[in-house]
Amino acid sequence: MTSVPIATLMAERWSPRAYDSSAVVTPDQVRALLEAARWAPSFGNTQPARYLVGVRGTPSFDAILSTLNSGNQAWAHRASLLLIGVMVTTNEKGSVPYAEYGLGLASENLVLQAVELGLIAHQMAGFSPDAVRAAFSLPEDAVPKVAIAVGSAASPDVLEEDWRIEREKADRVRLPLEEFAFTGKWGEPAL
Repeated sequence: MTSVPIATLMAERWSPRAYDSSAVVTPDQVRALLEAARWAPSFGNTQPARYLVGVRGTPSFDAILSTLNSGNQAWAHRASLLLIGVMVTTNEKGSVPYAEYGLGLASENLVLQAVELGLIAHQMAGFSPDAVRAAFSLPEDAVPKVAIAVGSAASPDVLEEDWRIEREKADRVRLPLEEFAFTGKWGEPAL
């Protein structure tokens, strides 16, 4: 529930874990997701975001899945697509400022494009950056920061465990605006 109407893409975005293991993300959909991420803003147009892409049934998917923690592996194996968002921290001019912020913007573009395509996406911090480095031979200035599962929604029952099913069905909750935006001084609500 939003306090005022917001753009449909943002209102419909959430981070489900119940994926349809028979659904397929098409090559055109993968291209659209990556194209949306590619057009994200970045400091000085440095474009620090890169993605490792694994379509279910490929060695890259299996490699990405193996880097996830066991809690994420328990549901992410059903996704149609797994990605690792990587930030490149240097370029020909030296250190890339705000690289993590640039990767965050690109990843949000990717996730919103998934919503536009009728897909679902879930971003994860629960993975091993060291395992990603080893599996994909990343250079030192390429830092894996986020894993993303993409696919089609399934019934929460595919999650099997009661606590996982209940978590999937729970209402989305956000801080009220009074605790989110301030003016004058910290803690003084802007609205």
